[in-house]
Amino acid sequence: MKANKGKTCTREREFSYKFNAGNQHLVLTVPLKFPVQENASHLHGRLMLLHNLPCFIENDLKQSLSQFIEGESIKDYDKEAEAALEAVKSGEVDMHQLANAWAKAYTETTLEHARPEEPSWDEDFADVYHDLIHSPASETLLNLEHNYFVSISELISERDVELKKLRERQGAEMDKVMQELGKSLTDQDVNALAAQHFESQQVLENKWTSELKQSTAIQKQEYQEWVIKLHQDLKNPNNSSISEEIKVQPSQLRESVEGNGRIYEEQRQLEESFTIHLGAQLKTMHNLRLLRADILDFCKHKRNHRSGVKLHRLQTALSLYSTSLCGLVLLVDNRISSYSGIKRDFATVCQECTDFHFPGIQEQLEIVQQVVLYARAQRSNSVNRNGGNEEKSKNIERNQSNILPGEFYITRHSNLSEIHVAFHLCVDDNVRSGNITARDPAIMGLRNILKVCCTHDITTISIPLLLVHDMSEEMTIPWCLKRAELVFKCVKGFMMEMASWDGGISRTVQFLVPQTISEEMFYQLSNMLPQIFRVSSTLTLTSKH
Repeated sequence: MKANKGKTCTREREFSYKFNAGNQHLVLTVPLKFPVQENASHLHGRLMLLHNLPCFIENDLKQSLSQFIEGESIKDYDKEAEAALEAVKSGEVDMHQLANAWAKAYTETTLEHARPEEPSWDEDFADVYHDLIHSPASETLLNLEHNYFVSISELISERDVELKKLRERQGAEMDKVMQELGKSLTDQDVNALAAQHFESQQVLENKWTSELKQSTAIQKQEYQEWVIKLHQDLKNPNNSSISEEIKVQPSQLRESVEGNGRIYEEQRQLEESFTIHLGAQLKTMHNLRLLRADILDFCKHKRNHRSGVKLHRLQTALSLYSTSLCGLVLLVDNRISSYSGIKRDFATVCQECTDFHFPGIQEQLEIVQQVVLYARAQRSNSVNRNGGNEEKSKNIERNQSNILPGEFYITRHSNLSEIHVAFHLCVDDNVRSGNITARDPAIMGLRNILKVCCTHDITTISIPLLLVHDMSEEMTIPWCLKRAELVFKCVKGFMMEMASWDGGISRTVQFLVPQTISEEMFYQLSNMLPQIFRVSSTLTLTSKH
């Protein structure tokens, strides 16, 4: 076929077009090479322009040219087809070879015969990482991640220092201006200076954001390439440099500089652990823990590379691509962002260490926003079709990009200390009142989160017991006891439902209370837990003499 196509490229035909212009009879003759590679409309336009043809023949010329090209092309195709058939009849072409070529072309262009999709880069990297983290190279991987973490932390510290100096300098300038207000300066001068200060802060923040983004992108690429190379080298048993490559060099571990103002203080953590059995006939054992801790302590990396810290990080890395994931419930407002409160603190912790496996926190939030808008649009279309006027008016009043109390979105992480998945549960101010019930959106949101844990291999989940992250004045001892009893009983019911969801898999549920709660209150809650859950009793065996 390629040879025939080569011959047809040299064929030249003359296109003739006759027309009258006044009393004159004119003939346009144009040589054309077949097959014609140029678009017929473009060729027609060139002919009109080059030969200065009158406009009244434009449409007729275009039609004649198209018919000529189509007719001559069909003739060439017919000749090639007849020549191909003669070649098959005469035995010049192997019929079986031709049939195989047709079958191959058909299977490659038809979806039902297409081969399965090739594994993506993310899937390949996940498999490679899982193999390495369960090999002697695991400590080298963790050391490299720690060095990258310290590097990003130092950049963030430099950013914070520079922003602090800028704000102090701007504060001094504003104080001077305010002293001159009403004397030599007016309100317009103050507003102009404030706008200038804001613009300067934005420029500096954008500069550091760009630098951090570039640094994390470089780290991610370097890390992934190094992991792939190390895995390939390990497959080669004759490579003598492997032992040196994965050898741990303690002197190479970078430690961050103390006293930079970003060292997280470790406070005394209160903790009680329980083993319970739930179920009517087939009982399932679960582990419960009650902790007094900051919820972000499960996310933060420690600057010092102690053995205990490394063990936590190793456990998280080992279970990253496993059926034993760890989750955390964050209580957030209805806006999908990271600009204030616990959301900003959580995003700050996420950005302190490069995520080598999943998109960054901001990118994940942008995807969630798009999904929420799409879901709201689909729901609005459904309401419009069913004629729900009341629901339609509520949708108009509500910001479509916000979520409702009880709804939650999920982010994935490989760069946090002890968790892989964060459930961002939306709650409103009603959780601070003392009259919520088991049907409250926040409680129902916990039920849906536990259901997701069952269907997606999350075997450890940390829950704020009081449905708040910080204590306030209205949260008295009776308030805390009442709220804890409600959450304990509801979670117990949800865990009993789990048996029908996942067949009865043993799980760990951690109940977290704020760090500011008193020890007395903590131990009251600790005494309440075994009264609500069926705690396994211990047997003491003594020998008779």
